[in-house]
Amino acid sequence: MLRRLASLGLFGVIVVAAAPSIGQETRTPTPADGHTIHVTAPHVVAGKVMGPYHHYCKVLSPEPVIECLCYTSADPGARLEQIEFILAKSITRNGVVSLADWNNNWHDHKQEIATGRVQVHDLPPDKAKEVADLVATTDGIIFHLWSHDDKVPNGRVIIAQSVGHVNLTAAELENGALKSPPPKP
Repeated sequence: MLRRLASLGLFGVIVVAAAPSIGQETRTPTPADGHTIHVTAPHVVAGKVMGPYHHYCKVLSPEPVIECLCYTSADPGARLEQIEFILAKSITRNGVVSLADWNNNWHDHKQEIATGRVQVHDLPPDKAKEVADLVATTDGIIFHLWSHDDKVPNGRVIIAQSVGHVNLTAAELENGALKSPPPKP
């Protein structure tokens, strides 16, 4: 009996000694960290307006290049349905993307934001405006990966589109590359 109590006592000392370090462990950063800019906007998927999708975005580089993980709700259990890549017009409109590909797959965020359908959340109004102003200098492409009606992903990727997408002329595509982001205050 005494031996058993001594063993339990030793076990208790180990648990108590280890407990503080368990809660204090530092987590190694991952590429998923930083998707903290929360925006909602509807998308057109296979000709049907859907959403609004909750975008959780992070800036990858200052041009800007931004990636967004898109969900149908803000619920912690919501599944990832889309990924949107947002790139500065100086990148997409300098000959890298053809006019036909741009008109079929890309959309102008200045035009999309002007529709009033895009909402920036969780920021004070002045900061939300800064985000919208920056994103207005970009184009986006949306990869729809898993439709909410499907029980499993089916392997088909649909290029979704912004609501109210407008095709560009060759001159608009070329001139769009000359636009620069608004100056920082």
